[in-house]
Amino acid sequence: MSPRTFIRAARGDVEVQALRRSAVELVAETTAGPSVVEEHLARFLYHEGVGRVGEAERRSWRASLPVLAHDLREAGLGGVQVLMEARLPLTSKRADVILAGVHPRTGRHSYVVLELKQWSGARRWEDSDVLVDVPGAPYRPSLHPALQVDGYVDYLRDFLRVLADEPDAMRGAAYLHNAGEDTVGDLRRVESGARSPVFTGQRRADLHDWLRSRLAPDSGVRAADDLLGSHVAPSRQLLTVAAQEVREREQFVLLDEQRVAHELVLSEVRRAREADTKTVVVIAGGPGSGKSVIALSLLGDLAREGRTVMHATGSRSFTQTLRQVAGKGSSRTKSLFAYFNSFMTAEKNGLDVLILDEAHRLRLTSVNRYTRKEVRAVARPQVDELFDAARVPVFLLDQFQVVRPGEMGSVAEIEAHAAARGLQVCQINLQAQFRSGGSDAYLDWVLRLLGLRDGGPVEWRDEPTFTVEVAESPEAMTARLEAQISQGMNARITAGYCWPWSDPRSDGTLVDDVVIGDWHRPWNVRGERGVPGAPPSALWATVEGGFGQVGCVYTAQGFEYSWNGVILGPDLVWRDDRWVARREHNKDPDFRSRKAVDDATFDRLVRHVYKVLLTRGMAGTLLYSVDPETQDRLRQLVNPAG
Repeated sequence: MSPRTFIRAARGDVEVQALRRSAVELVAETTAGPSVVEEHLARFLYHEGVGRVGEAERRSWRASLPVLAHDLREAGLGGVQVLMEARLPLTSKRADVILAGVHPRTGRHSYVVLELKQWSGARRWEDSDVLVDVPGAPYRPSLHPALQVDGYVDYLRDFLRVLADEPDAMRGAAYLHNAGEDTVGDLRRVESGARSPVFTGQRRADLHDWLRSRLAPDSGVRAADDLLGSHVAPSRQLLTVAAQEVREREQFVLLDEQRVAHELVLSEVRRAREADTKTVVVIAGGPGSGKSVIALSLLGDLAREGRTVMHATGSRSFTQTLRQVAGKGSSRTKSLFAYFNSFMTAEKNGLDVLILDEAHRLRLTSVNRYTRKEVRAVARPQVDELFDAARVPVFLLDQFQVVRPGEMGSVAEIEAHAAARGLQVCQINLQAQFRSGGSDAYLDWVLRLLGLRDGGPVEWRDEPTFTVEVAESPEAMTARLEAQISQGMNARITAGYCWPWSDPRSDGTLVDDVVIGDWHRPWNVRGERGVPGAPPSALWATVEGGFGQVGCVYTAQGFEYSWNGVILGPDLVWRDDRWVARREHNKDPDFRSRKAVDDATFDRLVRHVYKVLLTRGMAGTLLYSVDPETQDRLRQLVNPAG
């Protein structure tokens, strides 16, 4: 096997992908012509599911890679392995370069993450120590490059088992090879807290010395093999570390636009306090893009700054889980987590910040059957109540996850309400995602499969980091998922709401309502108390025992698990060349009334339901439809033969 390219182990074992060259090979290719390595990179990314790269990215390769090759040659590091466009595990993010080699003093594996910038200069953005302004850049502001590299290094240390026992084996640096010292003075003056050094083209010799302190001239083949072939350690899942996040200063690693979003919110909070103004912040992103990571990081940082801050959702499962996990042992911490309808009579601007997670679950009003008559009489739109509750309300949402009648959490609706109030809106879009093995292609496949994105369904081919299978029966699905559980993974089965949902029996046991042939299982527990062998509904997705029940969209939404089994019920079936939504087969009480939910709305919402269910998995998804024609269509689309 050639050392020139990345060699994969069995599917699922390898999580880092990169175009691989030795430094000597990179020098030869860039000397032969800048388009040689450029074309190799373009083909590599295309085959990895990224798609066709744009001219801007090609220009950056042409500008940076020959410079890097020259520097490695000048530094005498010809044996070092160069991993280009290295994809971070379980995300769609890529590091520009990882250098793999041998440490000159210890003889052990040593790695350097390099961020290559074509910037000719950069200035401090306003009074921030974290954000920088780059003249001519398409996105402004940008994250301080040293902090960007710090994030990549920390993320790789957290996820790759090869680094688990030797975190010091990896370091990072930013290389602004077109910049001079006089044009980046702000980057050196700010107290960003970054650990990674910043080098400019003017101080190329310093970069060479630093690289030689981390890497020997010896061959880095073994180090590269071990990094690329590393198993991924179990993810520090959102809710299992929430307690540390809120109470003990432990933070998730925020990458690129996640960190930018985090810093912009903190900036808006400070501005609102100083200028006595109100700003609405909307952070939009798909499943797994890090919205809840940002939310909890903000909650922890703002609380430590002494700001009055609360976290709210429209999901009982999500809120109860946060209270159970993040607030464990602390009633004061539990009080930070509320519901959207908790602010009907809140004091105006009583909070500095209100963090509204899962904001696609906003309701038209907060009124329900338990609302007091005097409060009901003066009820306003729920979004207006939330606007009023804080100087800076922060909405984090995915508008394709609106799944119930009466939900209104789209960017356009929030902006329209803000405009009617004369409020400024700051919108931030999160492009990367960290679920589904970091596969943008899978999320696109799901949207096209369900007709939520133009272009129609397309075939799915498995990627190194994500697997899709069509199970031949519920029994086969269960056996496949049990095999993953036996290997230390976690898994859940969900289904469309197409079967009745019984109350527990008098002895507390659950009724096997979901019946498909000889296969039968109960729905997850409805209430806040578990029963023997089954957790309460709010903890179904996160604690032991949940695999024994079938989850619905309301208990799965907002959560993730390694392996995801999805049963498509008879409420959405494939007929000829299109999906047909069949209300008569749906058992959700919210969908029964045609007066409240017309056919077009039901069609849209039921597709959103399955979109949510299909995007919960981190490593793989298994599909099964109870409808034979739909099952045949899925077989045609998923890893077809030939």
